[in-house]
Amino acid sequence: MKKFIAALIAFLFFIMFISVLNSDTETLQGIPEFGKVDLSERVSEKYISKSVNGDNGEIIYGETKDAESGSANVVTSIVVNYRSFDTLGEVTVLFLSATGVAILIGGGRRKVLPISVNPIVRISARIVATLLLVFGAYIFIHGHLTPGGGFPGGTIIAAGMLLMLLVDDKKRAPKALKVLEGTMGFVYVAVGIAGLLVTGSFLQNFLPTGTVGDLLSAGIIPVVYSIIGLKVGAELSGLLDDFFAEEGEE
Repeated sequence: MKKFIAALIAFLFFIMFISVLNSDTETLQGIPEFGKVDLSERVSEKYISKSVNGDNGEIIYGETKDAESGSANVVTSIVVNYRSFDTLGEVTVLFLSATGVAILIGGGRRKVLPISVNPIVRISARIVATLLLVFGAYIFIHGHLTPGGGFPGGTIIAAGMLLMLLVDDKKRAPKALKVLEGTMGFVYVAVGIAGLLVTGSFLQNFLPTGTVGDLLSAGIIPVVYSIIGLKVGAELSGLLDDFFAEEGEE
């Protein structure tokens, strides 16, 4: 009986999706056929031209000042400026996932590696991990200028921690990362509240956007991406530490 109900629900969802895909008519607007979308009617084009508020002026890299979003990286403009509230939700999901893993498998002792690691490999790993830490910080600090941002930067930092955990069975993630993780979450919300108090909208930019292409530009985007980078790096590093302790003795 359960299988029949599951199959019936799946069939109804299938019919619903097919109906939506074929509902683009003169009287009912659905999903248009591929290549037949009028971009002038879509908000995505306004995101690219930074004209959501009606300013249709041309954006020139290195010259345009005080644009609606001063980020040269279009993806960053959307993720951290136009849809920053959505990004806050993504960070929250990651936080809840890391918390769930910590509750289920965290707290044990470090798992002992089954093989002995050569000291040269261990020292080399420390050097590479340090370089990854610097590179990760570079990625999220320049996220408004070049491809990258808080999530990739934080992941690169966590990759450095993974390298250290792989070559040293006495290595644990610093407990200060837990404090950093929580602090960055609080600061992210505080930036949103500051936007609410200054502009009337939560997480709306309240800093000068400067010149498109400059390091000190794009308003709160570099600030938010630095917060996300530190938070994601701390969360993923703690997550890796929990996994490496999963099979250790308590």
